Amino acid sequence: MIPPIIALEPRREKQMSARSRKEKGAHYTPEGLADFVADQVAEQLPAGKKLRILDPAVGDGVLLHALSGKLGTKHQFDGFDIDAPALEQADILLGKSISKHSYALIHSDFLARFGGNADDLFQTTPVPEYDAAISNPPYVRTQVLGAASAQRLASVFNHTGRIDLYFAFLACISLSLKPGGIAGVIVSNRFMTTKAGANVRAGLLRDFDILHVWDFGDTKLFEAAVLPVVLILRKKTQVGIPTDLPKFSTIYTTSFPPESKAESIFDALKLQGPVEVGGVTYLVQHGSLETQRADEVWRLASVENDAWLEIVRQHTFRTFGEIGKIRVGVKTTADNVFIGNWKDTTLADRPELLRPLITHHVASRFRVDLSKREREILYTHEIREGKRQAIEIDRHPITLRYLEAHRAQLEGRRYVIEANRQWFEIWVPQNPASWDQPKLIFTDISEKPTCWIDLTGAVVNGDCYWMIPSRSEDTDLLWLALSVGNSKFIESFYDHKFNNKLYAGRRRFMTQYVEQFPIPDPTASSSIRLIELAKEIHRRKPSEDTSQLEAECERLVEDAFGVLIEKISG
Repeated sequence: MIPPIIALEPRREKQMSARSRKEKGAHYTPEGLADFVADQVAEQLPAGKKLRILDPAVGDGVLLHALSGKLGTKHQFDGFDIDAPALEQADILLGKSISKHSYALIHSDFLARFGGNADDLFQTTPVPEYDAAISNPPYVRTQVLGAASAQRLASVFNHTGRIDLYFAFLACISLSLKPGGIAGVIVSNRFMTTKAGANVRAGLLRDFDILHVWDFGDTKLFEAAVLPVVLILRKKTQVGIPTDLPKFSTIYTTSFPPESKAESIFDALKLQGPVEVGGVTYLVQHGSLETQRADEVWRLASVENDAWLEIVRQHTFRTFGEIGKIRVGVKTTADNVFIGNWKDTTLADRPELLRPLITHHVASRFRVDLSKREREILYTHEIREGKRQAIEIDRHPITLRYLEAHRAQLEGRRYVIEANRQWFEIWVPQNPASWDQPKLIFTDISEKPTCWIDLTGAVVNGDCYWMIPSRSEDTDLLWLALSVGNSKFIESFYDHKFNNKLYAGRRRFMTQYVEQFPIPDPTASSSIRLIELAKEIHRRKPSEDTSQLEAECERLVEDAFGVLIEKISG
């Protein structure tokens, strides 16, 4: 047998620490969710036919147990896992409802049946054996897998970019199913809205007819901070045959008042609109998958949603990304060395290359209180001969002495050395020539959009994104973008366009989203006033009340785009 791609040893979740769950990817399926997925799979399967059913990461067997309860015991149920204690638990559970000859639990790495290396992969085409699959694959991200395992997964399963272990499980489930076979899979919903997830979206669209996407959002079904989605899939029978538009359902917490009550999250999904479950209100929405393209995010589509976005499109002059490139802040990969508070350091010990640093800790709307900005960054790049280069460190003796004291840690960043970089370099630097220009900065993760303009020449940290206009004559567009970027309208636009929420209603304000934010016609009277208001608010002291000015901004942004401000996900 080919050696396993990665060795995982999951245990029952309640016996594992949070760190262990993260490392092992062992987020065992709650019984209510297992029953829900089993219902969805059983609904798609033919009656009266003996079926062979797969769970490639069976764990304690709760998914196969739930599906056997829907289908009866005449079928064959196969479960794979590399964790012997988990298989013992699965044997006990399945043995309560299925005869021993109706199920097989295999102590083996399911991925190893298809693994190997890129040169010999699939020289012998696997024979599709299964009529159905039900699974909650291990969720392990690249940084936990380690570089070697991630690279092997990438080569074996033809993935680029960030690799998660469940990517490989989805590929192997596809190879294992007969044409027309049904799969019900629980995975993280991240793949639907990230660039790294484009590979997964492409693979699903290529191999499956997507029947229903159930986005469970921030319902906290798992103990870990995993936002799950249930995919109900059918293995394609013929490529190119048109299929019905996939159904799409979402449930996220909302601030809307409830219109109905339900006993459970799963009962709530039978309803529509704001639903109260156990004292928490969720917004339940049903529609269709907005796009079937891998290069676009997957989101809920509806007639009302699309009409709202079309009105915005008609009132859009440019997008943020068309004004200038959205940049991520600097990433040192050794913040304890490069970032700190040197305020009380003596002049003799103060490195020569310190610069003021902006982080999410000082984030505010329109402007920040500079008196609260205490952190500085030791910046080890400069512009020489018109190019960004590492500093000539011998010319900065205090900096050299300081960095030498941390040399072992900095040289331990082997990826820096392997990239032919100097041991003292910041891993992701920026062009210092850009800092003195007006910068629009926004926090990466926040419940409400929070952006401001910096005129101090400070460096932006990696927990924020920023932009400068590509053309100096577009500086006023940056101020217009500031008004739009802080508005309730942009919250509504984000939720209509991307519908990507984290826990507690927080959003990711990252490049792939912000670059699509719209800007209205700058010559319109409302836009001219918005630019004036943004500059006026920015000029005010942080202690001054600008609520009336900001309220006027809200009204004008709404007017500029010709839509009512509405929040579709609370």
